[in-house]
Amino acid sequence: MSSDELLHDKWLKKLDRQSQVLLDRTVFDRKTFGEVFDKQTLLLLGKLISDGIIDQMDYPIATGKEANIFRATTPEKTYVAVKIFRTATMTFKHIASYIEGDPRFSYGYKNRRGIIEEWAKKEFKNLQLLKAAKIRVPTPYKCVQNVLLMEYIGDAIKPAPLLKDVLLKQPEKVYNEIIRFITRMYHHKIVHADLSAFNILFYHQKPYLIDVGQAVLLDHPSSSEYLKRDIHNILQYFKKYDIESDEQQFYEQLLKKKK
Repeated sequence: MSSDELLHDKWLKKLDRQSQVLLDRTVFDRKTFGEVFDKQTLLLLGKLISDGIIDQMDYPIATGKEANIFRATTPEKTYVAVKIFRTATMTFKHIASYIEGDPRFSYGYKNRRGIIEEWAKKEFKNLQLLKAAKIRVPTPYKCVQNVLLMEYIGDAIKPAPLLKDVLLKQPEKVYNEIIRFITRMYHHKIVHADLSAFNILFYHQKPYLIDVGQAVLLDHPSSSEYLKRDIHNILQYFKKYDIESDEQQFYEQLLKKKK
């Protein structure tokens, strides 16, 4: 057996062990596990391991509409978040409206996996764009097909909670910061398009926007509709802290500032 074959066999065995560990540590049944870790995705994770980008997959962080997110440990013993977009169960109807009309992406996909990989690439590029705009999001590290690696937000014990699951000590301060994020995104010609307390992490008293795969540029035909929905979701959430704002007024102020 050649050295390349030995290396390939070594990381395949390690991947098998990691797969079993992941299965043991999740509440998924084997059918669901198989939907997340199909053969090609397992091979991708094995390549990330053999390339020394990650050392092991630790445990699941979250399950979303299109993807499962895991914490992983690097060879340097730091943590990263690994977002795996499911290739078997993602709904095309849900994601098509966000990709179609976005000039940054190609069309005419040959198969199901193609559009899912394009969706992963879209989230990676949106994270890069938001990071460059100085909006607090997880730092994107690498996107390979349907696997996205990014900054892990949390400590060694547990990931950061969602905004919806915390009781804010300074709600007005957090509200103002999220409003600044919305405004800054708009000035950089991008809309989150699914912003709510379900898509914001809260760590060290600071909000982090997440799940930006569906974010669209302002020239997307539905960007105004998505922006109004984002504003509505955030303003409605902060009403429980007795913070009242006029949705239409805020929206109109954004338009005026753009002019």
